Amino acid sequence: MHQVLHDKLKADAERLSEALEHMSKLFLAPKEEKTLRAFTSAEVGELLRVSDGYLRKAHFDGRIPEVEQGPGNKRLYSAENILQIRNILAQNAKDPFQFLPGRRQGDKLQIWSTVNFKGGSSKTTTTVTLGMRLALRGYRVCLVDADPQASLTTFFGYQPEIDFRHGGTLYDAIRYNDGETSRVPIVDVLRKTYFPNLDLVPGGIMLSEFETETPTALSRGEQPVFFNRIRDSLRQVEDDYDIVLIDCPPQLGYLTMAAVCASTSLLMTIIPERVDLASASQFLTMASGVLEVLYSNGGIGAYDNFAYLLTRFDTAISTQQDLSEWLRQLLGDSVIKTPFVKSSAVSEAGLSQKTIFEVDLATTKNRKTYERALESVMSFSNDIEKMIQSAWGRGGTNEA
Repeated sequence: MHQVLHDKLKADAERLSEALEHMSKLFLAPKEEKTLRAFTSAEVGELLRVSDGYLRKAHFDGRIPEVEQGPGNKRLYSAENILQIRNILAQNAKDPFQFLPGRRQGDKLQIWSTVNFKGGSSKTTTTVTLGMRLALRGYRVCLVDADPQASLTTFFGYQPEIDFRHGGTLYDAIRYNDGETSRVPIVDVLRKTYFPNLDLVPGGIMLSEFETETPTALSRGEQPVFFNRIRDSLRQVEDDYDIVLIDCPPQLGYLTMAAVCASTSLLMTIIPERVDLASASQFLTMASGVLEVLYSNGGIGAYDNFAYLLTRFDTAISTQQDLSEWLRQLLGDSVIKTPFVKSSAVSEAGLSQKTIFEVDLATTKNRKTYERALESVMSFSNDIEKMIQSAWGRGGTNEA
């Protein structure tokens, strides 16, 4: 008797899930948690927008607390130290907003969704890297993983197929009522991370249920409609954050549309290759039609920004250079000034579920490669930070 296919797939999934859980117990330390490396005084000066000398004098004068010292008596700062020093300097500064660049009274929460039609465009890496950079810069950041594949969630040390097998993801906060289970407040699934100023709403395979359940929910008129569900959930915590970054699935489904409707700005990652540009064109054609429908139904209003970020940009390939210039001429200032360069350093970090910010440059063999990658990340993040500041009616942050 042949086994029904869906029964076989279900059985295989259960066997695989149990095996993965067993494997994690064998190979991972119990309750192992990710930790963040220490930062040098040069890195802290750049993050605080002050000079090395300014930082040394502040320590010497006793205005900021001493920190751990490493080899050669060089100061090493934890992310918590940076946050503490940022707050102390703000209290005594002529312009406290120099050190606290986040929202002020009257500023709206900035919600950016990262979108693309296809996988492999560094969408998730861009989202998590940008989120970490903004958190280090002093913003209160929430990352939302709206992708059933949950790649962003794995960056924070989780195994979604095990850790969230029985719930605890974005799905719980946006799901439809089914008689037995109803949606929960988003605070119930929010997770603090090992990164100060950075919280996470995890993703997981259950999010795929939202795609299949939405047509039925629409037919029975369940409220709120799909495009309001992420937006309504985020309203519950909007006073707690300056910036929310949503990592969308690589397709224009209901989850992506719900994220797009919640957003104040959209960020589209594009690899400067012909096949990727063709895909981007298809996405924009479809998106424009969908957005028009959503706009006419009150789903969306005006966006602060619709920006394009060139990703996996290989400086050694002349056709990529040519296509990037062509794109800038075609789309103008919508293309972010600095690309996210392709780098073995980013790839190597990703293999161990790390971003470039988490790699200890003092111990790496390819320091120059990592430094170049870090410079690229910091530069495009600074470009986006300026766009965020501009949306709040400010021109950016000043040097001390």
